[in-house]
Amino acid sequence: MSVAAIGGVWVISVRGWLGGSLAVLCAFLAGVSGFILYELDLRKHDYQILNLAGQMRVVASSLEQQANDVLSQSVLQGRSLDQSFGLFERTTAERISLYEQIITGFANRELPAALTGRDEALRCNWDKPSTNQLDISVAQWQRYRSGLAAARGPDPLHPHTLAMANYMLSNGPALVASTEELARAFQAMMEGKLLLVRLSIVGMLAGGAMVTVFVLLLLGRTILKPLDRTVAGFARVSAGDLGFQVAEAETVEFGRMTRSFNDLSQRLHSMFGLIDHIGRGCDLRETMEFIVTAFRRFVSVDGLVLLVAAPEGGRFRVESRHGAPVAAWPDLADPLLERAVHGNTPIIAGSEAGELAVAMAKSGLKTALLLPMGSIRDGGAVLAVTSRLADAYSPEHRQFLGSMATQVDAVLSRTLAMDALVVAAVQGLAKLAESRDPETGDHLVRMSLYSSFIAEELGKRPEHRDLIDPGYVRSVHRFAPMHDIGKVGIADRVLLKPGRLDDEERVEMNRHPLIGAEVLRLCEQRMNELGRSVFQIGIEIAESHHEKWDGTGYPHGLRGSAIPLSARIVAVADVFDALTSKRPYKDAFSVEKAMAIIHQDSGRHFDPEVVEVLDLVMPAVLDVYDRLKHV
Repeated sequence: MSVAAIGGVWVISVRGWLGGSLAVLCAFLAGVSGFILYELDLRKHDYQILNLAGQMRVVASSLEQQANDVLSQSVLQGRSLDQSFGLFERTTAERISLYEQIITGFANRELPAALTGRDEALRCNWDKPSTNQLDISVAQWQRYRSGLAAARGPDPLHPHTLAMANYMLSNGPALVASTEELARAFQAMMEGKLLLVRLSIVGMLAGGAMVTVFVLLLLGRTILKPLDRTVAGFARVSAGDLGFQVAEAETVEFGRMTRSFNDLSQRLHSMFGLIDHIGRGCDLRETMEFIVTAFRRFVSVDGLVLLVAAPEGGRFRVESRHGAPVAAWPDLADPLLERAVHGNTPIIAGSEAGELAVAMAKSGLKTALLLPMGSIRDGGAVLAVTSRLADAYSPEHRQFLGSMATQVDAVLSRTLAMDALVVAAVQGLAKLAESRDPETGDHLVRMSLYSSFIAEELGKRPEHRDLIDPGYVRSVHRFAPMHDIGKVGIADRVLLKPGRLDDEERVEMNRHPLIGAEVLRLCEQRMNELGRSVFQIGIEIAESHHEKWDGTGYPHGLRGSAIPLSARIVAVADVFDALTSKRPYKDAFSVEKAMAIIHQDSGRHFDPEVVEVLDLVMPAVLDVYDRLKHV
């Protein structure tokens, strides 16, 4: 009976159950057949024993009858018959010899082949009553034989025939009786054996019936019940109860079947959940989060990474991610990514040489399934399903996740269209703000780039990786120009006043963060109704970019990390560009002077970490400054 361990629980194989049960049943039938054949052979022995016991009884009776005949002839014919007693003596000797051979064989529990007609001696086993009677019969025979020898006389040439006959006649009944008792004892023993054989056969048949019933019950428990449960499970799933789970069977084979069914049910549930998720208009980030959470129950998914081909071609950059620690991945030029896109075929990436393998190794990832996305025509895109396990994906996983990628591709297509719409809206609103305050010039372009540099560098730090991904950086870049969108609601007499604002005008001007946030909240509310979130970072930036690290800012007086990170980033970038740009009321400060002022306000006005990162990205900042500066 085979046994296997699955998940730490010992379960029994159906093949083992059935094979073991059939083996037991066959062994049982073979045992019964062997036992019956053996007992039949023993019964033939018993018949030979009873036959020999019968011969003893015939011999004993013949000796008595022969003695009676001799004595009768002697009375009728006198002593003239003494010469004919030789026949009597020879016959008596033969019968005495036969009786002696049989009873000696009985006493020795081994009958010579000459008596049985077999090729070899027949060994005998007696029960206690037979043994007791045999001892009595042997003793009786020994007395009979000794007495007969004494009656015959010492001279073998001149035996006392009449004395022998008288002895045989007088002691014959006792010998006959003893022999008959022995025959009856043997017969009783044989009948007892036959009864035991019958009882044994009945018991074996009952045992066979029990084994058969056990096998049938086993079939019901290990095969029929799991089949019924699985069929019922299919009925539940076909009725729409996706995700329904069948109780796992105890046996290996049906355990695999029920686990496969449960896995299929979970996959259908997750796939339809994904379709529903997409149908409700969820964005790419939410969809990727759903996939990692829902699909990792039956496939190793430690993270998803969307890699999009750069416009200039040849390299792929991280567009979005969830779960995978890939914030520090550089742009990748890897033949595997090109093959996945142009071959339009999922590819499993492992420890092969290449930039992708190096980036994966640094992130603790050992396997990636590269799924091509068809929505992006210019260069293409790849969705990488990543795992920390080596050889995590089989051809079955590739097929299943490939079908999932089709759904993600639809979300990506819609996300790209929505992103284009958002970019257009942002640019339009930014132009609106610029039209109210034309002195800003390229200020919005510069400060948005500075903000994206800072955000991207912050995203490389472990404490910010969960928040800052490429989508976050892109949103900061897109919404940074809208930090002053609320100024469209400020009166021209205040917004365009050339001199210093009085207290009342300052209160009016300080309302622009609230106005901007309210405008964007209305936009976000409309997007939420469509199941998407687009303007949240824009709201944070518009409402909180005038908050200060020490809590002295406006409009809410937020302090420290209570200020949204996006607003802290834009605050530094905005002030840096304002300091290094020419304004009607001042000349442009040098970069060194501007950084000195910002460092002086670090920990009071600005987040010290953001100021530190501005120093790190200064080469990129200076490149933009040199190209677009307004001095």
